[in-house]
Amino acid sequence: MKNPPVALASLPVGRVEAAGPAFAEAAAALAASLGLALTGEADYVLRLGPAGLALQELGPQAPGPLLVDFLHGAQAHRRLQGGGSGQMIAKAVGIQSGVRPVILDATAGLGRDAFVLAQLGCPVTLIERQPLVAALLRDGLARAADDPEVAPIVARMQLRQGDAIAQITGWTEAPPQVIYLDPMFPHREKSSLVKKEMSMLRPLVGDDDDAPALLAAALALASHRVVVKRPRKAPVVAGRPPGYALEGKSSRFDIYPLRSLKPA
Repeated sequence: MKNPPVALASLPVGRVEAAGPAFAEAAAALAASLGLALTGEADYVLRLGPAGLALQELGPQAPGPLLVDFLHGAQAHRRLQGGGSGQMIAKAVGIQSGVRPVILDATAGLGRDAFVLAQLGCPVTLIERQPLVAALLRDGLARAADDPEVAPIVARMQLRQGDAIAQITGWTEAPPQVIYLDPMFPHREKSSLVKKEMSMLRPLVGDDDDAPALLAAALALASHRVVVKRPRKAPVVAGRPPGYALEGKSSRFDIYPLRSLKPA
């Protein structure tokens, strides 16, 4: 059965902060849109400031702030040095000479994989069902849109906030050629970055216990293939078995081919 994410109102997040008077109005509007307070005790805080919107866990030994940044750090390094269409994710979604498929990333999260695919020239629609995570992603996309080098990339990314299964089953547009899924299971890579993100996001997002239903919905909508990203040693998502897989050092792409992707 589907296990929906925990409602924000039942979590101890409770607060949005402005990092200075210049951000007070925008912070108040964000708090209202998310149903969060501007004052009071909290375990987490959304802080809006010059660097953007950041999620900060409070308390002793809390990790540093988490924000979506397509302009600096790992995302910038991958954009400049990432290997282009030779990356495993590019092969998984079917990118080849003359082929840049239309992609639906139904588990967008912080948008990293979608950004890579958009950088390679694919139009990508992103769905994120957790409102707080969607707010972080929306803020990152907005800041990236102001950068002349990155703006053309994020222009190919369209974010929708809502339940992916509901949106897929109610889809009225042309079907995406590829649907990309990266469900949040307990089995994850062990990098420090992932540990930090999991410690902050799992209380908000939970596990994707409805991943089998999401896979079934994706297989019913995609016109050419569905791709599921998994930790390398994790089991496949329950349901129809993949046609084949591409395996790397820490992750694996399970591929469900429906039709061949060919140059237009």
